[in-house]
Amino acid sequence: MLFTLFAWIGAIVAVLFLGLIGFLLYGYWFHMSQLPKATFRELDHKPRPSEWREDEVTFTWIGHSTILLHLYGVKIITDPVLSEGLGVRVPGLGRIGPKRFTPPALTREEIGNIDLILLSHAHMDHIDLPTLRQLADPKTYVITAKNTSRLIKRMKFGNIEEMEPGHRVQTSQGLTITAIPVRHWGNRYPWNTNYGYQGYLIEKNGVSILYPGDTAYLSMSDLSQKHGRIDLVFMPIGAYKPDSYQQAHCTPEQAWQMFLESGGRWMVPIHWDTFVLSREPVEEPIQRLLAAADTQQGRILTKKIGETVILPLVE
Repeated sequence: MLFTLFAWIGAIVAVLFLGLIGFLLYGYWFHMSQLPKATFRELDHKPRPSEWREDEVTFTWIGHSTILLHLYGVKIITDPVLSEGLGVRVPGLGRIGPKRFTPPALTREEIGNIDLILLSHAHMDHIDLPTLRQLADPKTYVITAKNTSRLIKRMKFGNIEEMEPGHRVQTSQGLTITAIPVRHWGNRYPWNTNYGYQGYLIEKNGVSILYPGDTAYLSMSDLSQKHGRIDLVFMPIGAYKPDSYQQAHCTPEQAWQMFLESGGRWMVPIHWDTFVLSREPVEEPIQRLLAAADTQQGRILTKKIGETVILPLVE
């Protein structure tokens, strides 16, 4: 009798589990069916970081939110994602998640040694564990959001430090890194409710660079008052449709408004043209941004993945 009871309980649990898996897979299929289609495209530009000068500020947009920045001899990479796709691996099904439709502008080998990795939050399009395993090196310093270092603590990085908005650190290479508040969320899975999220101000030799990671609209008018002049702003412009997504992602018009509020001199749009994550057409974010910029489009330094830019400093 007891064996029969356990058998029935096991069968019910199995049915419920399979039903949950089926529900999740259906939800994922339905979400994907609502997204625009994007065909794979090759890049027009190929950066060569080995040729960048140490007395300049040079950067390239590798794709999505991944920027390789050479700031007066210090090599920094933000939210590195080099993988062909995002998501989780399901036994028998492979990796479930969106695929790239543009390749990364650089391979791991072409990136070379990294001094500092900045991780803004734990979403899979910002903390990509396969990429971070490739980049792990005892000489590399990692700064990440509160309670997220556990994701990479077994990787062979030299030092991993958590920060919270308002905190500031100075590195041995002369960088000042300040964590700034953004309007987003940090869960990697539904139960990671204590994971932090933030953006960063990166400063060296009088040059100040803003990398907000992901953010919905919030006023940035106090940034320059608190931290001084901002030279360069990397601003996300994608993943805003349906409208409910705007609780965590700004529209292109809001991105331009935040850039102006920050007092930044130059802007680079990111978080678009790499993965299809939302329902807006893949070219719409840049079109709307350029329309919002109107006669000030010259302040947008690049719109192309892989283009190498030397920051034009104006005294």
